[in-house]
Amino acid sequence: MSAIPSLKTGVSKVTLTVNDLDRVSGFYREAVGLHLLRNDGATAELGVEGKTLLELRRDPSARRRSPREAGLFHTAFLLPSRADLGRWVTHAMKTRPPVVGASDHAVSEALYLSDPEGNGVEIYADRPVLSWQWKNGLVHMPSDPLDLDSLVAASGGGDWNGFPEGSTVGHVHLQVGAIPAAEAFYANLLGFAVTSRYPGGTFYAADGYHHHLATNIWNSRGAGERSFPSTGLANIEIVANPDFLASAGAKSAEAGIATAALRQGLTLSDPWGTEISIVSSAPTDIQE
Repeated sequence: MSAIPSLKTGVSKVTLTVNDLDRVSGFYREAVGLHLLRNDGATAELGVEGKTLLELRRDPSARRRSPREAGLFHTAFLLPSRADLGRWVTHAMKTRPPVVGASDHAVSEALYLSDPEGNGVEIYADRPVLSWQWKNGLVHMPSDPLDLDSLVAASGGGDWNGFPEGSTVGHVHLQVGAIPAAEAFYANLLGFAVTSRYPGGTFYAADGYHHHLATNIWNSRGAGERSFPSTGLANIEIVANPDFLASAGAKSAEAGIATAALRQGLTLSDPWGTEISIVSSAPTDIQE
């Protein structure tokens, strides 16, 4: 039996610049649950199953990014099941990581943290796709209180051993200076569909997901272009099907937006200087 090649679009990796590589890497291993894959003293790669989900680049001299600048709001790590999230919650109740929020979004259940250099983190699990409520192309995605007791019960009493097989970067949420310019870039130019709107925030997705990217002005209204070198978000890598990649490249050229060629894609920056790399999705291995 042959596997169907996977050509879905989504976020494959996030790269952050950090001042203190050991401290930040330790946070993502111990508090979040990513596994250390490589660390050469200048760069650390963390992920699961040998796949890098988060890359940390050490730059002790980079200025510390202000929370009111454009850049990262949070990186959201998606666990495969509600039971996995319940095991993470049970573990967190014992280890007391710096949780700063928790929400039931109807499409998902999520907890929020902040890393030692102020980068936001979300750990979440999706509810079944058939339970998502759509109307006129937009998905119902509230921010309701999270039922922690129910999540703990869903864990089945299993132990938390770090991110399990199948964990991914589910989405990335960005701070921007203005929503119209963000929608023009992420929806009109890159080609993501708008899937939800909050006051001051817009959510985008491909392939029928609730969101792969989001932009908001809650802390960053009017923010200008980012100044480097600074800590914080260095790159978002998006894996995309060939049609999505070709369309983004053509629209970028038409709009006069500079791009850099990659071996399997391109890199460009949004209106605030946040770097986006889009690479072609490769078919999964065929299994006989």
